[in-house]
Amino acid sequence: MVVAQLSAIIGAIFSVRILTEYLEPAEYGRLALGLTIGGLVNLVVTNGISAGIQRYYSIAIEGNDLKGYFDGAKYLLFISTIIILAISLLLIAILSLVGMSGWIPISALALLHSSFYSIYLTLNGIQSAARKRANVAIHVAGDAILRILLSILFIRLFGSSGASVIIAYALAAFMLTVSQLYFLRDLFLENRNNNKPAIAENWINRIWNFSWPLSFPGLFIWLQQASDRWALERFTTTAEVGQYVVLFQLGYTPIGMIVGLVTGIIVPIIFQRSGSVTDVERNASVHKISWYIALSGLFLTAFCFSVSWISHDWLFYWLVAEPFRSISYMLPWIVLAGGLFASAQIFTFKLMSELRTKAQLAAKIITAVVGVSANILGAFWFGIEGVLGALVIFSGFYFLWMAKLAKNLPTASIE
Repeated sequence: MVVAQLSAIIGAIFSVRILTEYLEPAEYGRLALGLTIGGLVNLVVTNGISAGIQRYYSIAIEGNDLKGYFDGAKYLLFISTIIILAISLLLIAILSLVGMSGWIPISALALLHSSFYSIYLTLNGIQSAARKRANVAIHVAGDAILRILLSILFIRLFGSSGASVIIAYALAAFMLTVSQLYFLRDLFLENRNNNKPAIAENWINRIWNFSWPLSFPGLFIWLQQASDRWALERFTTTAEVGQYVVLFQLGYTPIGMIVGLVTGIIVPIIFQRSGSVTDVERNASVHKISWYIALSGLFLTAFCFSVSWISHDWLFYWLVAEPFRSISYMLPWIVLAGGLFASAQIFTFKLMSELRTKAQLAAKIITAVVGVSANILGAFWFGIEGVLGALVIFSGFYFLWMAKLAKNLPTASIE
């Protein structure tokens, strides 16, 4: 897992170098804006269901009903796919009606990519919950490699455009999905004797009751995550969107992936240890581990902030093409924002392990609304610097609220 996550981090950084060589800032911004459209269906439709499917794997194993669990998971993924198709058609119709038909091709490709990638992440989550670390590691590393190689191939075939890159991303996601479906069959066969439940369970309802509080605020979270780019598009230029996204990919994303390296290993363990949240000692152990990791994330953030403060010029010289280097001085602050958000996500996983997804609703919605407002005002008044300041405010606010929610132990199963 360490090797795979490091490969993914290196791949993400290397892809920035490759794509900034092929794409001008304005086209890079167009690529980023297109991907935000695809992110809508992921956050609103599949994000919560994917988390629910991953969380309930350990409960299904303990309940000796893997077959019922897989049947419920397949049904929910099928319904999600139908909803994504409906949203895609509606969005394309809206773009046509409002005179933005030029965005339809890249939006359709982004939605296709997001559909495949959401299913792949769900399957990867099941394998992670089953602690099939080698399988997960191969696919995580393969994701990074495929994106780079296919992007170069499609840019050379179809030209230097955001659409070429999204086609490459969609094909990579499709290939990963097919591969994980194959390995999922092996997982089921490995546990084929685990299909005689002692008590009948309605897995669809159980997973859905867990998942909907995560999906419900998805629209607000998407607005927060996409509003920085679209606000810059509205009040500055598409080229500045491209510069900001490069800054985001080199500062915000890597520290999130580093913290994700730890959570990718620990989360399946705390889910399994929590079980159905009825054992006081197991709950206390999960509580302690979660806080230890979150505080370690803060120390890591402080270290990365210091390093980027000292070496931002050097990093941008080596990691991006020349047209994107003028904003390197902002790198430490976006590292700070990324570290705060990643550390807060550890508390989110703690609450998920305790089956307390409803407790997060107000925090996710209100902090997202604050983030959207700050992005719009920041872009209007100060451009990229304003959006960056808004991101730091949002991340700090989100961390404090999630820490407050996670400070107490559960007293019994929430289900």
